[in-house]
Amino acid sequence: MRPEEAKKLLHAYVDGELDSQAALEMEAALAADPALRAAHERLAAMSAAIRAKADYHAAPERALARLRAALPDAPAAARSAGLAGWWKGWQIPSAAFAGAAALGLALSLANLAGRGDDALVHELVASHARATVGGHMIDVASSDQHTVKPWLSSRLPYSPPVADLAAEGFPLAGGRVDYVNERPVAVLVYKRRKHTIEAFVWPQGGTTPARTAARDGLNIESFPSGGMTWWLVSDLSRDDLAELARLLRKPS
Repeated sequence: MRPEEAKKLLHAYVDGELDSQAALEMEAALAADPALRAAHERLAAMSAAIRAKADYHAAPERALARLRAALPDAPAAARSAGLAGWWKGWQIPSAAFAGAAALGLALSLANLAGRGDDALVHELVASHARATVGGHMIDVASSDQHTVKPWLSSRLPYSPPVADLAAEGFPLAGGRVDYVNERPVAVLVYKRRKHTIEAFVWPQGGTTPARTAARDGLNIESFPSGGMTWWLVSDLSRDDLAELARLLRKPS
């Protein structure tokens, strides 16, 4: 499947509308194209959020009556029962389109605003949500830093530091390439008991003061180290996240 064709069919794939052959071709295209995977994760996360949070409303009786009258001749009871079942299956989330438009506008304004810390935190939390909901947190699954580092380096314009912290209680699970501010960045995935920590890392640009934050039930910690900017995102406790930050600051 050509890249331009895959982009056009992405919505149909997320909605489960492709036949089996086209779905297989799309999966192959996703495996080969990080940008396409990122777009897929955004769509899947938005779809899940709409299903979970949008308000649903039954059709008003007047609308049902007009639709019944427009159906071909059939017994009245059958028309009524059939239409009721059809409409129940196709209730429209009233907030869906407004929510999607607002999300797009918010992201555009965040980009135009110069990527302040609040906008960046919002984007990192959204990235975490996409990866979690889409079930695609890891591209390269390995606890070996000598496997993860070259895999990421071959797909990025820089070589991210990758530390093996299993002895300290933070085993490496793998990594992925994600997009922050429309650029590819490395994401290292660590584990701590039953928790997962995402460590976003990219070359430091300008001054990056250390900071902590909390958003949507997640703890966030950022700091500069070794010429890199780090952002840690997890539902891990603040103390444990601070300990991981301390370990990542140490020279390798």
